[in-house]
Amino acid sequence: MNGMKLKIGAGILIFTFLVSSCADFLDVNDNPNQATSVGADLILPQAIVATANVGSFFNGYGGHFGGYLANAGGFSGFGILLSYNLTPGAYDFLWTTTYQDPLQDLKVVIDNTEGKDELAYFNAAAKIMQVVNYQRLVDAFGDVPYSEALRGAAALAPKYDDAATIYTDLIATLDEAIDIIDNAEFPLRLTKASDPLFGADPSSGGERDIDDQMMDWKKYANTLKLRMLIRLSSTRDVTSGFATIDQSLGFLTDDALVDPGFEKNRPNPTWTAWGRNIAGALSNPARIPTTFSFGFYNGTKISDPGRGEASFVNFPTTPTNQLGNEVGNPTAVAGSVTWASNDPATEGLGILKGPGMGEPLMLAAEAHFLVAEAQVRGLLAGGIAAAKASFNNGIKASFAYLYKDENETLQDTTGLVDNYFGLNPTNDLVIFDLATTEAARIEAIITQKYIAMNMITSDESYNEYRRTGFPVTVPGGGPSLDIASNKSTITSRADRLPTRIMYPATEQSYNNSNYRTIDYAGDLIFWDPN
Repeated sequence: MNGMKLKIGAGILIFTFLVSSCADFLDVNDNPNQATSVGADLILPQAIVATANVGSFFNGYGGHFGGYLANAGGFSGFGILLSYNLTPGAYDFLWTTTYQDPLQDLKVVIDNTEGKDELAYFNAAAKIMQVVNYQRLVDAFGDVPYSEALRGAAALAPKYDDAATIYTDLIATLDEAIDIIDNAEFPLRLTKASDPLFGADPSSGGERDIDDQMMDWKKYANTLKLRMLIRLSSTRDVTSGFATIDQSLGFLTDDALVDPGFEKNRPNPTWTAWGRNIAGALSNPARIPTTFSFGFYNGTKISDPGRGEASFVNFPTTPTNQLGNEVGNPTAVAGSVTWASNDPATEGLGILKGPGMGEPLMLAAEAHFLVAEAQVRGLLAGGIAAAKASFNNGIKASFAYLYKDENETLQDTTGLVDNYFGLNPTNDLVIFDLATTEAARIEAIITQKYIAMNMITSDESYNEYRRTGFPVTVPGGGPSLDIASNKSTITSRADRLPTRIMYPATEQSYNNSNYRTIDYAGDLIFWDPN
């Protein structure tokens, strides 16, 4: 860590400051009516966990638009979920929850640790998490309040900043956070309690080595920067941006999981959303996998019994449907969690492992696939040989995540990965050497990323589909080939999918001077070339 000196302590900080309530009335501004005196060692972990909770909401939104979720039989009233006839209130919780919870707390941490060397790690971590949340908002909504957001009475109607400008500033913030970590001289450490992302050693449950812990924070920042630059590459020249990436630092090689001690009575948010509630009842039996996404497991498009058996109930006879089909559509398996195996050999693994599982912010698989794409495009060094290795590492990392249990205990997946390659010897979505053009290689990478992020970080799959057009969809080609709802009301696009969501109804009420009406079937996020 550049010879830095670490100030060891119990993690109790020597200052206190005022922090506004996480639930404010004016959407993206401070609530002056509820204040307590709290230290950054308590606020930062709360903000990290809130980021994970919001991530679960984004996962559900991406599962819908990204082609993973279909309606099950026995239920009605799906409405806009089938038609895509969006309204301003349809996904406003993504906006309001992000501003009210993680971003508000992160701003407090940043404001009160800025320039204080002993609090440098808290400052850097908060800035990295701020980037995570703002990038999600930009990718979903485009222009959003940024420079004037969360300023209370100083900006009751915060302007919407240009989305591309926000991206540029977020990338600079990541560089700044890495520099802060590198140059801190006497920082208080982030304890396991204050850092539910990288603070705990999963093998022992104890504190991690501080150098390893902060190296993971830097690698996470570097990987977020890589993701953003690749997203920008579809619509602009990013050569200069890639020139600033520190390849010697590297990128994530382990899953970035938030775990403050999730357990049955304090369950993981994704488990609660798609598994079971605290009382043990099924959370969402009205949803089953799409036939489109399931085709990447059951042999229709790719044979993948290893990940299929770990990820779905009763695989390969899991009930599936095309979104929008309400004629004889199958019901979910009675009494069972759909995205969880009930096979004794794989139970407790896969997508929904149990209430004590960590909440993924970014999978190592995604990091490897990002590197692979950058290498294919010549944006990172290594060429096609290196891209092949990164691609294969992405597949291996996907198996590795799915074959971790709630406690992050990993099973040996070598045989499963070898079997996967062996079952698909002529499939260029699996065997990288068979993808002989840049377009084919990018398709293979994005398709494998789509498989890896299935109901885990599904919003990233939807983002990547909009950016690249992969995985390939064949409108009207049948349930296994058509990603869209068959009740889509969108006729202006061949894929019949929304291009984005609308600004929330709350903005009409509280920030009407900046509110904008959106064409969800035509307006594109600035990085979307399609």
